[in-house]
Amino acid sequence: MSTNRPENTRRDLFRTLLGAGALAGTALAQRPSANGLPTRRLGRTGERVSILGIGGGHIGRVALGDKAAAIRLMHGAIDNGVTFFDNAWAYQDGASEEAMGDALQGGKRDKVFLMTKCSGRDTKFATQCLEDSLRRLKTDRLDLWQFHEVNHDNDPDWIFQKGGLEVALKAQKEGKVRHIGFTGHKDPRIHHKMLNMGDVWETAQMPINIMDFYYRSFQHEIVPLCLARDVGVIGMKSLGGGAPLGKIVQDTNITAEECVRYALSQPISVLIRGWMKVEQMEADVKIARDFQPLSGEEKQIILSKAKDEAGDGRHEQFKSTQRFENPIYRKMHGTLLEGT
Repeated sequence: MSTNRPENTRRDLFRTLLGAGALAGTALAQRPSANGLPTRRLGRTGERVSILGIGGGHIGRVALGDKAAAIRLMHGAIDNGVTFFDNAWAYQDGASEEAMGDALQGGKRDKVFLMTKCSGRDTKFATQCLEDSLRRLKTDRLDLWQFHEVNHDNDPDWIFQKGGLEVALKAQKEGKVRHIGFTGHKDPRIHHKMLNMGDVWETAQMPINIMDFYYRSFQHEIVPLCLARDVGVIGMKSLGGGAPLGKIVQDTNITAEECVRYALSQPISVLIRGWMKVEQMEADVKIARDFQPLSGEEKQIILSKAKDEAGDGRHEQFKSTQRFENPIYRKMHGTLLEGT
């Protein structure tokens, strides 16, 4: 494992950003699949993944109320060509992974690219997460394992120094994990730190939405670095994520369809979407089939609607507040107050 020193980071930054522009077109290159849903290359993993992915957080919420409905939603997604499956050890105390594991029985496991996320930073917790996730998902391997919610400034240090990364690399050698990445939604600075601490990362997951263009922007600061290093970009929170969609529509007149089209027009490999109903999934699939990126003029029209509302984080409260941080991590970092 090589480590990028600060002096190398400074020296290479200009060259990195210069090359990223040329790589954006390559990242957006799509291939049709048998069912019409395009695929894109997931960075240096070399994998082809559907441009839409089903979000495990929402699946878990559906499963808590009606597990059969959650399974129908996942089966419908597969039938419509959505083959990137997102999940996390922390979602609904394991209920999301368990429901997904049930849905992928009967040969369906081999039809999807299965990703879940690790809450552990140290050896013991990371090992527990891996063992639990494999058991709940009823599989012997994960296509992608990502460190979850890398949102605190010292999370990268902990992952590298307390043994979490060693667990992931060992699992990769053993064939239990094929690819390794990380996620976060708080601040691009922390993604910078993770990317610059080592060259082990094959993917990085981050907010990709209209508001992000103007506020603590992952699009401006992290996507170019990922493209230059051939790290697959996984987008999330395309509708803002920190405020109800109705408020976004009311305040900006930006529709859900425009939000999804905008996110898919960025140089990302896959956009994770949170669906609670089959109809929501089918609406996004309709957008994604034969998808063509927005023109520059179309992007500017949409962005102009968001400009006055985007600059203070009111629509991205996962960046501007702690309201959307999982209690697991707040407790881990000593920021979980009693009664919250």
